[in-house]
Amino acid sequence: MADRGWHQHHEAVARLARSYAAIPEGDAVRLAKRTTNLFRARAATSAPGLDVSGLDGVIEVVPDGPDGPVAEVQGMCTYEHLVDATLPHGLVPHVVPQLRTITLGGAVTGLGIESTSFRNGLPHESVLEMDVFTGAGEVVTTRPGDELFDAFPNSYGSLGYATRLRIKLERVPSYVALRHLRFDDAGLMAKTLAEIASAQEHDGEVVHGLDGVSFGPGEHVLTLARWTDEPGPTSDYAGQDIYFRSLQGCDRDRLTAYDYLWRWDTDWFWCSGAFGAQDPRIRRFWPRRLRRSDVYMRLLHLDRRFGIADRLDRRAGRPERERVVQDIEVPVEQLPEFLRWFDEEIGMRPVWLCPLVATRAWPVYPLAPGRLYVNVGFWGTVHVGPDAVNAPRNRAIEAKVHELGGHKSLYSDAFYDRATFDALYNTTHLAAVKRQHDPDDRLTTLYDKAVKSR
Repeated sequence: MADRGWHQHHEAVARLARSYAAIPEGDAVRLAKRTTNLFRARAATSAPGLDVSGLDGVIEVVPDGPDGPVAEVQGMCTYEHLVDATLPHGLVPHVVPQLRTITLGGAVTGLGIESTSFRNGLPHESVLEMDVFTGAGEVVTTRPGDELFDAFPNSYGSLGYATRLRIKLERVPSYVALRHLRFDDAGLMAKTLAEIASAQEHDGEVVHGLDGVSFGPGEHVLTLARWTDEPGPTSDYAGQDIYFRSLQGCDRDRLTAYDYLWRWDTDWFWCSGAFGAQDPRIRRFWPRRLRRSDVYMRLLHLDRRFGIADRLDRRAGRPERERVVQDIEVPVEQLPEFLRWFDEEIGMRPVWLCPLVATRAWPVYPLAPGRLYVNVGFWGTVHVGPDAVNAPRNRAIEAKVHELGGHKSLYSDAFYDRATFDALYNTTHLAAVKRQHDPDDRLTTLYDKAVKSR
């Protein structure tokens, strides 16, 4: 079975190389990829792209090897398919991002995160080796400590595309026991979060997963997850019940390991409400298999294509909307200040809270190793009027995060001027690595992807 997986992988890489060779010399290189979890614009083009067909699977799961349990995974493999391959072995990746169709290669060249990130870091920190198809049309095998490997996280395809990754796995039992801690004070919540993240336990119980939701000023919830094989009833939040609402109504809960991994995907955190999926009258007839993030993403693309929400706003006389879809990281001690400012200036709730600790330095997303940061995720729109086109709320968020010593992920719109962007994301180093592996500039630069794509 493993031999067949490797054979199919090598055939897919050969197809990829042939598709590169077919692109006229000097033309830009891009992926021929129809789906995306990015929230920033991609330039429309009719030019052919790289053929990544056949690069979306798990090559091999090795439950016991010299590096411990590992998986050999293709770059376009979604975490949904990856988990389907590892969970029967009682194994999962060290970090499983929240949405089913995020790809492993995407999470590594971007920045994935989840509730295990306070102890396991980000997805790229559990990668042992990867093959990168570069702008020069070569497959380069690279490992931690190599310039290409270390610059790859947060490069968003500007250095190439991962075709194969060897990743570490960890053991997980059948169930996840949850405990919800509620706070009316953001300072106490942040202090408690820091203590739990440091000790990796609370009240004598080990904590394997840690995240939270701030529902508004005076209402904050931390969720502590503990892997367990203890039998007991489990909740089902892929049905009529909605996960994020349960945080406000119960102190303890239990999910299967599988349902815990995808607890946020069913309702796209809470964003499914924009399509009526949380209305019990609609939810009853909304097929369970279609309650998932990629379905909502397709609906969102339809809205953007036809301007449905904008037309309804104009008809109702509402001010124009600014889309505020961002994930940022601030040091944990700055979290209360950011939430206070966010309430006063943006006024969007709920927001997701996810602690993380980078295990080492990464040049293109320079978080201080060993320091606890908190990812704050907020996704929606704000009515701002005719100035919406200038993105005043997004620009204010960028300035505030910079002021607080944080960073912003680049999967969505960015508005930095060139000098600020270069300083924040160390693009001088990135450009040097790019010149080595993409000497003819066939791949789009990070700044052009993240900022100029608008």
